[in-house]
Amino acid sequence: MTTAQPETQPHRTTRHRRVRAARKPAIGALAAAGLLASAWYATAGAAPAPALSVTGTAVSLPAEFPYLSAGYNNTREWTRTATAAAPDGSLRVAWPAADGIHVTPLTTAGKRAGADTVVKGAKEVGGLVAHNDGFALLTRVSDSNKWKETAAALVRYQNGEQTFRTKLTGTASKDTAPLLDGQLTWNGSKYGAYFVVHGAGGAADGHFGDKLAYVSAKGAKLSGGWGWGCSHNEGIALHAEKSGAFTSLCFDDWRSGLFVSTGVGAPDNAPVVQREQCWAGYCGGTFPSRTGDLVRSATGRYATAFASRGAASAKKNPDDASGRGWTVTPKTGTHQVAVAFLKDRNSGPGEAIRLSGTKGVEHVNVHLAPYGKDRLLLSWESVKNATCKDGTCTGTFAGTHLRLIDWNGKFQSAAKVVKDRITGDIAVSADGTLTWAYAPATPSYAKPLTGASPTSTTLRIARLKP
Repeated sequence: MTTAQPETQPHRTTRHRRVRAARKPAIGALAAAGLLASAWYATAGAAPAPALSVTGTAVSLPAEFPYLSAGYNNTREWTRTATAAAPDGSLRVAWPAADGIHVTPLTTAGKRAGADTVVKGAKEVGGLVAHNDGFALLTRVSDSNKWKETAAALVRYQNGEQTFRTKLTGTASKDTAPLLDGQLTWNGSKYGAYFVVHGAGGAADGHFGDKLAYVSAKGAKLSGGWGWGCSHNEGIALHAEKSGAFTSLCFDDWRSGLFVSTGVGAPDNAPVVQREQCWAGYCGGTFPSRTGDLVRSATGRYATAFASRGAASAKKNPDDASGRGWTVTPKTGTHQVAVAFLKDRNSGPGEAIRLSGTKGVEHVNVHLAPYGKDRLLLSWESVKNATCKDGTCTGTFAGTHLRLIDWNGKFQSAAKVVKDRITGDIAVSADGTLTWAYAPATPSYAKPLTGASPTSTTLRIARLKP
């Protein structure tokens, strides 16, 4: 187990990393957005487009689902839903409501299969694993600690009954979980839970880092992982492995960028995937809701996609006596679509591939999923006429886009605009069918979200079969 030393910069001990007002970078200003060599939506040389026909059904909900959340600078973000497939093909969808986290059972065709299970007292969908007899949910529950904050917990239900509720933070480990931004994975014998933590005592008191915990099938804490890793963590991705450390990525705002944290936790020892200007509010929209997709190929390579402003320059921050701080000047004023490939679970790619370059267009909510044997489904939402300040943008919603790429980052189809939204984790069934759940609402990025979220009593279950 590798444990990183918590950050020691004084200004970081008194501010929550998700404070809505952006923090200014120590050095440098936003670089002017430039038009890249060619329009990212060009289709020259692309393979004939598959149909990419998304079908869907409606599921009525027994409670109101608040489907929007306020991100950095109150930027509008989709409230995360998580869809997961069980080995027998059945599906589960987790979504938050006032009375707890609801887990809705679905048939293989995406239709309701029974009443919701309501996990009482749960506060956030941090990750979901579907089993034939139920599910496991990473969430937050009440706790007693110096900050009066929630604790991270792994909750398991079998045949409609809770079989364990294991807290993953607490007094003994001197940490809390006021938010998760998490991922939960399962390798057939143990769970991996990766999430944000807040120090509540000891050397890490008042600081924010991340934690990777392994838990057995019966809810017992296992060895491995770490208690303190990327700091502050602005985005998490995790992939289960049959043996050894689970593959993990983190957006770290101190070293400023996306890093491979597999087995090491601490970004000082982590390979660089992409340098980004990663202060809160600047880096906060790179992975949607700060959780990313990490796809493994049959040959052991990995792919992730994210919204990126790139790096016109990146250098150590001379004002940071620790030697860990970096200053990154972004290449563009708006986020573009980027994809990165790792040759294995421990190595960075050296350079991410930028797949867009449209000046004045912001790209958000970037997702990636396997599509058939050798292609990847890339999705994003575009915001045209973007006006950006402190790393976040407002503008006019210009559609949800789907496009196929291969494992070299080359386009395999034209971009297709669809009416469906992707607002959280995508389930991959044994036959390759992709299923996800979303509230049937048209996005608006015209202004920040203030006040309470609108709600829906309906979920759309979208399905795409390669």
